[in-house]
Amino acid sequence: MMKLFLVVAICVALFLSLTDFSGESPKHGESMLTVHFPEFHLIPTTGASGPESFVFDISGEGPYTGLSDGRIVKWIANESRWINFAVTTPTREGCEGPHEHQRTEHLCGRPLGLAFEKSTGDLYIADAYMGLLKVGPEGGLANQILPRQLDEPLRFTNGLDIDPRTGVIYFTDSSSVYQRRNYIGVMMSGDRTGRLMKYDPTTKQVTTLLSDLAFPNGVVLSQNGDHLLLAETAKCQILRYWLNDTSVSKSREGYEIFSERLPGFPDNIKRSPRGGYWIGVNTKHTKLTKFVMSNAWLGRAALGLSVDWMKVHSYWARYKGNGMAVRLSEDIGAISEVFEGKNGNKWMSISEVEERDGTLWIGSVNTPFVGMYKI
Repeated sequence: MMKLFLVVAICVALFLSLTDFSGESPKHGESMLTVHFPEFHLIPTTGASGPESFVFDISGEGPYTGLSDGRIVKWIANESRWINFAVTTPTREGCEGPHEHQRTEHLCGRPLGLAFEKSTGDLYIADAYMGLLKVGPEGGLANQILPRQLDEPLRFTNGLDIDPRTGVIYFTDSSSVYQRRNYIGVMMSGDRTGRLMKYDPTTKQVTTLLSDLAFPNGVVLSQNGDHLLLAETAKCQILRYWLNDTSVSKSREGYEIFSERLPGFPDNIKRSPRGGYWIGVNTKHTKLTKFVMSNAWLGRAALGLSVDWMKVHSYWARYKGNGMAVRLSEDIGAISEVFEGKNGNKWMSISEVEERDGTLWIGSVNTPFVGMYKI
């Protein structure tokens, strides 16, 4: 009887979702970037999909991005092609080629967050399965840099950023229970085991800064280095974590909510050269997502059914996925600009927006291409 009730409840929620075409709209006064083709240029990623994050090297070349088969590739602009730059696992048999990479990513690696250390040119990589790694300026096989025996092992390494003044690396571990290939479980179960962490390459010490987080995701250091911004995906909010004692007095716990009630689920965060921060919103809210997120008990019970929820989510995202991005102001986290497709030109999801030289580089964990948009 309980299973029947769950199936009926889920079917009702799906029906509400499929009949919900309103979505979330920007509030009055916000600047809107509406995507028009052919102004929006799509660059296919060779042999794999899911360009989640972007980074340019110390010479300004790139961008570099991680793909679903475990490779990190580099864009060669004057040749209009991608080249292989690095991998995060030594065994590559069965990793590349046309197949469902999600089934092999725990063996082949899944590079997510990327950041260059400007003094050395080394690329630091947050791989969902292999943890924190780095590779030299010439690329090749990346090496793990964290101690193999942590008090609590990394299970879902996700975003990262580097303090250029100290070389300290800040990164997120999205869950201590679920891995990336089952990330929908983090959302459905109401999991609160995520962490914000730091690694000091000088002392080799790993420190947990915040714990009990709901799917911590992208992280970025402020321009002056006194705080971090952190996307707490499952709560649809951005946290500000203070890094110095003077600023900590502004918040009893050392952190505060920087921006809340976002129109969808925030993913990566990047500074904008025009000020503020770009937030990739994986997908906008629907009645289904609001229903599930407000009834974690139902999600936990549904996870006990013999259903591949990752596959269900994949099908749902293809039909109802609606990614967007918002630029938040530097001071109070208000939405100052919205990037969103219209009239059939919608993104299934958006994981990151990297703004450089008047161009927005758009990433998504679901698409076999990178987007370029001239602003």
